[in-house]
Amino acid sequence: MKKMLRVTQVGSVNRRKPDHKACVAGLGLRRMHHTVEVEDTPAIRGMIQKVVYLLKVEKV
Repeated sequence: MKKMLRVTQVGSVNRRKPDHKACVAGLGLRRMHHTVEVEDTPAIRGMIQKVVYLLKVEKV
């Protein structure tokens, strides 16, 4: 069974750097308070770490 993370966007991407916006979009988040479940991989962890100030992350 794959390890999963539940990621919720809690901060706005307005007036953020383009690469930070790209990380949020790459995680599959579309708007504030949108939640997605993503696989726990090093690449995903790196994206989360870059924009951790915009997210809430939980283990599933």
